[in-house]
Amino acid sequence: MLDVKVCLNEAEEMMDLAIMHLEEEYSHIRAGKANPHLLDCVRVSSYGSEVPLNNVATITTPDLRTINIKPWDKSMFSAIEKAIIDSPVGIMPANNGEVIIVAIPPLTGERRQQLVKQCSHELETAKISIRNARRDAIDQLKKSIKDGTPEDVAKDGEEKLQKIHDKYIKKAEELFAAKEKEIMTV
Repeated sequence: MLDVKVCLNEAEEMMDLAIMHLEEEYSHIRAGKANPHLLDCVRVSSYGSEVPLNNVATITTPDLRTINIKPWDKSMFSAIEKAIIDSPVGIMPANNGEVIIVAIPPLTGERRQQLVKQCSHELETAKISIRNARRDAIDQLKKSIKDGTPEDVAKDGEEKLQKIHDKYIKKAEELFAAKEKEIMTV
């Protein structure tokens, strides 16, 4: 016999993972402000292997439009600059001998619309994951009726599951609204 609470907890955990993934994806989308997470995708060739940029340098944001990268090893300057240029970030670094400076240019109106569309796509992906978690839990609850779980207990579980689902869908939409506002704010 299936424990309904365990089933609901598993579904909620999967929905929580979808929200965490959405937050992670949104942290990589540039909103016109300097954010060290923008450089998470940059891999630097260091001593024969590809490593994340934050493994070879300190990354700071002194103001809203600048990211400073201070390599721990001075010989890494050219490798870091090359990695940033080759990355999908699309920003040119400048080097003053001490620090690599990445200036974040203001976004154009067209680019803002593209980023909102990208965020919307990520929102849909998260919603699909949340719905899939609900569907899987409902399937488990329906199968459990055949295994001896009372129908009313399973129906109560489905109602609770729907409330959990609605809460996570709302949370995802709130994250999207906040990110959209951040992107569209000039």
